[in-house]
Amino acid sequence: MFRFGRVQIEHPFVQAALSGYSDLPMRRIARQCGASYALNEVVLDKLVLQKGRKQRVVLDVPPDDHPVGGQLMGSDPDVFAPAAVAMSEAGYDVIDINFGCPVSKVLGRCRGGYMLSHPAEAIEIVRRVYDAVGRSRPVTVKMRRGMDDSAESERNFFTILDAAFEIGVSGVTVHGRTVRQKYVGPSRWDFLARVKRHVGDRVILGSGDLFDAEACLRMIEETGVDGVTIARGCIGNPWIFGECLALHRGDPLPDPPTVAEQGRIITEHYRQTQAHVGAGKAGQVMRKFGIKYSELHPAGRQVRDAFIAVTTPEEFQRVLETWYDPARSWPPGRRKMGCGDLVAAGACE
Repeated sequence: MFRFGRVQIEHPFVQAALSGYSDLPMRRIARQCGASYALNEVVLDKLVLQKGRKQRVVLDVPPDDHPVGGQLMGSDPDVFAPAAVAMSEAGYDVIDINFGCPVSKVLGRCRGGYMLSHPAEAIEIVRRVYDAVGRSRPVTVKMRRGMDDSAESERNFFTILDAAFEIGVSGVTVHGRTVRQKYVGPSRWDFLARVKRHVGDRVILGSGDLFDAEACLRMIEETGVDGVTIARGCIGNPWIFGECLALHRGDPLPDPPTVAEQGRIITEHYRQTQAHVGAGKAGQVMRKFGIKYSELHPAGRQVRDAFIAVTTPEEFQRVLETWYDPARSWPPGRRKMGCGDLVAAGACE
């Protein structure tokens, strides 16, 4: 258990913000399967302030979606601060600042991980956001361990980290890769351990290479971080949160979900998505999730191909009826291994 200001997080297993994925239905499913805290998919500060359907979706925080963090990304403090106010007023429990996204398009627009090379600008954003909402909501920051492996990049990281805590942020999430690495190569857990030693009792969450429950527990044990944010590892595998909780309690690792249980959760996820985006769009939105869910099915390749072919709600429903029929005798479900691939181009973790 840890706290962001007055917001208590019951256990250390968090659903991370993930662009293109961590919408309201995904967050609800993650909570149902055991997530203690969830973040929205990262949103541009400008979008929050623009009237329209997208703004209404972002600012929709229903009573069952708590505690929830609203992750913002941008480059202009004059826009960032009022966007944080809007998200606070909408009901987000925590305002999270993204200084970690490695996507090239984002970097080219001076957002996300770009800020790690410009500490003065990053610190000004943190200061302005904290001044705007910090008395009513905890403010947190998401960072990678630097732009690259240079000594200057490391100095910039610690300059921003120390300044953020001095300003008053309640916690920082650190991904163990650099921005230049994107998702290639290992996440440096030894760096996470160093960061935690550096900040003492302040809250640090770790991120990177968390694709199964054993890895999540191992990161906490090896680095001393207060919790972990699970991103790609929970897409199509919300059961990872319950598995983490079991190991955290000292219980055996649960068996992989049966095909019937997979079908139940996918059906509920689909129902939630229909309510969120409308029946006409739900099949298309759920296609990328179905592809990830298929990795746990004993006939994974065939199920994946079936989900890839989905273009309509009716086709999505037929995949469920064909491959997740609880009346059929299925082999045991599979344990998800590794990261697979992200279906949504430009996904930002």
